[in-house]
Parts: sequence; C-alpha cells; structure tokens
Amino acid sequence: MTILKQEIKSQKLAILIWSFSIGLLIAMCVFMYPSMKSEMDDVNEIFSSMGSFTSAFGMDKLNFGTLIGFYAVEGGNILAIGGAFFAAITAVTSLLKEEKDRTAEFLLTHPVSRTKIVTEKLMSVFAIIIILNAIVFACSAISVVLIGESINWKLVLLFHLAYLLMQFEIAGICFGISAFLSKSGIGIGIGIASMMYFLNIVANISKDAKVFKYFTPFGYTEGSDIINDKALKIEYLIPSMIIMVIGIVVGYVKYNKKDIKA
Repeated sequence: MTILKQEIKSQKLAILIWSFSIGLLIAMCVFMYPSMKSEMDDVNEIFSSMGSFTSAFGMDKLNFGTLIGFYAVEGGNILAIGGAFFAAITAVTSLLKEEKDRTAEFLLTHPVSRTKIVTEKLMSVFAIIIILNAIVFACSAISVVLIGESINWKLVLLFHLAYLLMQFEIAGICFGISAFLSKSGIGIGIGIASMMYFLNIVANISKDAKVFKYFTPFGYTEGSDIINDKALKIEYLIPSMIIMVIGIVVGYVKYNKKDIKA
C-alpha cells in the first residue's frame, strides 16, 4: 500500500483546499436559508415562470421553500460542479504522473507489477474522493445543525451518496483516459465533467434528449427525483456503473501494454 499512501499524502493540500472550498460554500448557502425562508413563496413563483431554465435544474419538481429543497438546488449545484471537477482532475492525472514528472524509471524498477501500480493508484483516487465527500458532508451537516432547522437526514445522506457515486463514475472514465496520456490531462478531465453536466441539462430541457440520462452520472443526482422518490434512479445508475467499470478496465489494459517513457 506504499503507492496508495504516497498518492494520498501528495494530494493532501489539494484535498483540503477543494474539500473546504466546496463544504464552506454549501454551509454559506445553508446559513442564508433562515433569512430567506419568509420570501421563498415569491422565489418559487419566480422560478416556476422561468420555463426551460426551471426544468434544466429540476426546480419545477421540488419546493424551493423547504430546507431540503433549497439544499438540493443550492448545495447540489455546488457539489455537482466542484465534486465532478475534483474527481476528474484527480483521476485523469493519476496514471500519467510518473511520465510527466520523469519518475517512471524509479517506480518501475521496484519489484511491483504494473497491475499492482494501477490498483493502488485507483484505490488512492477513490480514497481521496471519499475523504473529500466526508469533509463536505461534515461541513454541510454542522451548518444545518447550527441554524436549528429540521431536515430529513435520510434524504440528505441519499443525496450525498448520489454525488459520491457520480464522482466515482467520472473518476472511472478519466482514470481510463489517463492511461493513454503522458502529459497534463487536466483540461480533458474538466472537459469530460463539463460535458456530462451539460448533457443532463439538455436531457432535462428536451424530452427528445432524455436518452442522455443513461450516459451522464448527473442523471441520478437530480435533487427533485431523490426527494420525491426517496431513492436513486436505478435505471440511470446501472448504466453509469457499467460505464465506470469499462473506464477502469480500459485503464488496466492500456497501462499494462503502454510503452512508458522514463
């Protein structure tokens, strides 16, 4: 587990910066809720008259005036974008570090197989994502407790689970791509995360584009669906997990065959 520990250690600062940036932004939104609660009826009316914009973010199917509805929209967008970008960047740079930093020769001369290297790299990516989400959830939970408002904690946990799985899927895709790269892939990772996010928006706006829900991990992170169904959309979750596994398998196969330049 030496590689795993080293990867987490090397990412320590990035984990803290991203975790507290996302967590504190969500907490700030939660702290705003009590002062805005009395005006939420007017806000709901405004959003309900915004047509496609309302549908794009699922605000036509939830009550923005409740804390859980407010949390799903405001906290959801922050965690969606921030979490997706972090997962993409972490994963897409995981298998190319040694070539990029010219340390491949040092790593590959050790008595460790490429499969083991890939496995520990993958485990480190997932561990880093879990750490980020644990810190974000802690910040969010503390802020809810501090404002003294009641909230359905089962739905909050389900909400955060959905975003954790979303980040795993994006990480799996970017992890596979990382095996094909030898230089910085941050732009590619951010591009993939952004594409997935906007595919879901398009699917929400147009009925003809609903098929995109099966290809984007944001399909099962819709706060309105989670609140109303009290469950994740399995029909979207299963294809997404398959895509994640395919990405990981591709990473293993390519890295084991790759001509790594030291």
